[in-house]
Amino acid sequence: MTRDTTRRAVLASVLAAGTAGLAASDAADLLDSFGPLSGEAWDAADRSVPETVESPHGAATVARDEFGVPQIEADEEPAAYFAVGYCQAFDRLFAMDLQRRAMRGRLSEVVGEATLDSDEFNVAMGFADAAEATWEVVAETRAGPLVEAFADGVNAAMEDLPLPLEFELIGYEPEPWTPVDSMLMEKQISWTLTGSFSELRRALVADRLGAERAETLFPTRYDHEYPILDGTETRLSEATATESSRAVNQRRSASADPVDPALTDWLSGFESPTGVGSNSWVVSGEHTESGTPILAYDPHLSLQAPPLWYEQSVKTPERSVRGATFSGVPFVIAGANDRGAWSFTNLGADVLDCYRYDIDDAGDRYRYDGEWREFEVDRRETIPVAGGEDRELRVRRTVHGPLIEREGRTVGVAWTGHTATRTTTAIEAYGRSEGIDDLLEATRDFDLPTQNLVYADADSRTLYYATGRLPIRRTDGEVVDGDRIFDGSAGEGEWSGFEPFGESSWEGFVPFEEKPHAIDPEVLSTANQRPIDDPTHYVGVDYAAPYRGERIAERLDDRIHGGTPTDPDFHRALQSDVRDGRAAELVPELVAAVRDRPDPAASLVDAADALDEWDYRMRRDSRAALIFARYLPHFRERVFGPLFSDADLGESYYPSDWTLARLPDDDPLFDGRPRGALAVAALQDALDEIAEAGWETYGDYNTTRAMNHPLGGEAPFLNYEELPADGSPATVKNYRVESAVGSSWRMVVRPGTDATAVLPGGNSGDYFSEHYDDQLRRWLDNDQRPMPLGAGGEPAVRFEPTEESE
Repeated sequence: MTRDTTRRAVLASVLAAGTAGLAASDAADLLDSFGPLSGEAWDAADRSVPETVESPHGAATVARDEFGVPQIEADEEPAAYFAVGYCQAFDRLFAMDLQRRAMRGRLSEVVGEATLDSDEFNVAMGFADAAEATWEVVAETRAGPLVEAFADGVNAAMEDLPLPLEFELIGYEPEPWTPVDSMLMEKQISWTLTGSFSELRRALVADRLGAERAETLFPTRYDHEYPILDGTETRLSEATATESSRAVNQRRSASADPVDPALTDWLSGFESPTGVGSNSWVVSGEHTESGTPILAYDPHLSLQAPPLWYEQSVKTPERSVRGATFSGVPFVIAGANDRGAWSFTNLGADVLDCYRYDIDDAGDRYRYDGEWREFEVDRRETIPVAGGEDRELRVRRTVHGPLIEREGRTVGVAWTGHTATRTTTAIEAYGRSEGIDDLLEATRDFDLPTQNLVYADADSRTLYYATGRLPIRRTDGEVVDGDRIFDGSAGEGEWSGFEPFGESSWEGFVPFEEKPHAIDPEVLSTANQRPIDDPTHYVGVDYAAPYRGERIAERLDDRIHGGTPTDPDFHRALQSDVRDGRAAELVPELVAAVRDRPDPAASLVDAADALDEWDYRMRRDSRAALIFARYLPHFRERVFGPLFSDADLGESYYPSDWTLARLPDDDPLFDGRPRGALAVAALQDALDEIAEAGWETYGDYNTTRAMNHPLGGEAPFLNYEELPADGSPATVKNYRVESAVGSSWRMVVRPGTDATAVLPGGNSGDYFSEHYDDQLRRWLDNDQRPMPLGAGGEPAVRFEPTEESE
């Protein structure tokens, strides 16, 4: 037997061991489907970091804890971040390269025609140019040299180490990493959290259904009593508590014609995944067992293999910080240092506007400010396509930003991320902050994404602040809301001081002191609901239904008003709460509808009995949870399907479950179709589906099957094991099997003392690593492990200075 044959047998056995139901021979056949495996592919099976690595930035050490988290220590900050770059490249190089390729519009160069739509959108949006503008600003700050050192570390790893298996499977080598690539990762994160074309959909719905009907089905304000700031917070900002004084214009502009549905649907495909959101809360030391504040956090983002988040620890004389970042970003984004802890949830702010223009027949000029003018940018870009013809794309930009074209229809876009942003400098400063004053000063540079910042420190200070630039729109000098399409040719909805692909002033944005915030709140929670009832300035309209927010607030209130101090175990238990508020609203009427029928089928009666005895918790071992989970989409379809089908609008346009639960029995949707009858029919639909699929409990349907590797369709062994999961889109313990979104990182921190955390998978993106999925089962059970600060154990790698660094 040859050496290669032996290695092949070993590799096939490894693959079989990590792939449920896959025999070693089948694993070998699977690898054959990618073509002959070269020596590089075999090398990928046993990648390891050498014991010593040369560093042009100075000495550093790296230890790994039992979950593969790098614990980096250095006397000089650039030396530490060179090591960070090296470690991230070792653990996550393919994910890093895939994300930057996507944002640059260069996926098709290695994947082929399947990703051309994505590439066309990203090139047209100009994310790479925005990253260049951002780097020009960040390079001159304290963070700049650290980002450069990080890029050097990534490139050193690419030169020293075998490439991960995915590069061999696809058949390409990554290009050198640059500081601009790290800025591009900031843009990618920001777009995921704020990129929304909702005003296009609202205009289309209003056109198809009528403005009055659209207003009923799609309210811009959910009527509930659980905003983030309810007026009880200590030292609530006067700017957020006063009666709104902004100008309120009509919700629709007379010149804002609906956009073509084909363009609207195409653009909607590049928005945030359905359900992106998060939970965070803080309790002051007055209500904790230890007298130290406690901060809890779980962001709801895409779930995949490997996870979006990457955990790291960095210790230097300037900082001791540990927490989660995104691959390609040098600094801890959400985590803790030895003085404080910080977290972010999506604010739901409106930071993107859409514009229509008068454009001449040749498409070379657009009308603006009373005259015809050439586009600020008008160039041709080529998108390379592997195995196909390259695609040429015309890139045009107006004074507001990119002009997006699809099949002859156009829309202009202004997005705060198109300007130079300083968020990288803010995040860098968080890691070495020593208290609330440092945090507040750094937050002034947090331009994007717009987030709910929640903070606590070892001095028992707590903080909530809305981050990011919030545009102030003006039409004819009057302030207007942004939930509409603006006539760009007429100068509607302008942002003063905004320079797309340049550096903007703060002139046209809400002043820092006037954004929603609270200093030293005793208890505060965020779950993507509206931040305040009567804001001084327009923030947005795309807020989450309050199911999660209400549940968190109620459990915190019950505990605190009951007089029992909280401890970390309580907060981890709250993160694991799976009570679904939608079920509490919809199940009683369903049970009553079944029992009101003169002669219901036995299967319907059994289902109604199970639902009637249910506690509304979406547990993996519950049959009632399964019935409700499959009933709800069928009920939506029964209620909304006919109207929206007649309007040629698909299910992605259906109203929210909050709206569905509150539709009165006399709503026109129920004319000739009583609500109770539709509910019973939907329940029968669900029971038929469950029987056909052979599901017994919720965990049979609600599994980790959605948490796939980007190449998992062609290489299934890269996917995580399929396991049953708890939670739903409306539960605190959040999981959405339909959209592969959920709790993408969990942590509970007592600032200055201890912390715990868990990832949905593992810290390594290397399939052959023991840390590829070693936290998956822990994540399913929210079994968090310690997240200590400081240096680790015995160094596994030493970075030794080169002569030029000494």
